[in-house]
Amino acid sequence: MLQDSFRHQGLRRQLVAQLREKGIQNEMVLEAIGKIPRHLFMDNAFLEFAYQDKAFPIACGQTISQPFTVAYQTQLLDPAKGEKVLEIGTGSGYQSAVLAESGAKVFSIERHKPLHEETRKRLDLLNYFSIKTHYGDGFKGLPAFAPFDKILVTCGAPEIPQLLLGQLKVGGIMVIPVGSLTEQVMTTVIKKPGGEIEIIHFDTFRFVPMLGDKVR
Repeated sequence: MLQDSFRHQGLRRQLVAQLREKGIQNEMVLEAIGKIPRHLFMDNAFLEFAYQDKAFPIACGQTISQPFTVAYQTQLLDPAKGEKVLEIGTGSGYQSAVLAESGAKVFSIERHKPLHEETRKRLDLLNYFSIKTHYGDGFKGLPAFAPFDKILVTCGAPEIPQLLLGQLKVGGIMVIPVGSLTEQVMTTVIKKPGGEIEIIHFDTFRFVPMLGDKVR
């Protein structure tokens, strides 16, 4: 049985206050984090810590990102109602839910089959039926559903994947952490008319690596 107690709700309000103090200003993002029961996206071993601003392990050697990281990426992406958003790295589904709360049409891809299957069940239990989840290689994206208004990459990439850039609409935005295996720079990629690409660098983060070719 899924439980979201008054205590959980109170802890989320405290988390939202912390995120405001850290510079998150987008009210849609803050409202989504205040609404979504993060503890239901985590392993039972970590439930007591669900509303700390920390990342925690999930299945297949992956992580559920720190709430600040989720808020930071979503604020840069600035998803809007009706926009098609491609998410690379479904993970626990928590970031997918934050995107869905904006009213965006979310398409998410996960390369680890057990995690993909587990997360699909979780999203259904939480009534996030509108999120379309796919099992496959994130570097290849989802060309059958392209183009996308926006693309969010939730794992560290060594470079900006050209196949994903090709699936982004003109005027669209990609938010992606780019760098080494140990540290990445949060980057926005804006696809301008005429094929020009504008790249803006932001703060440094640490993500699990984006892995291509084979799926598991």
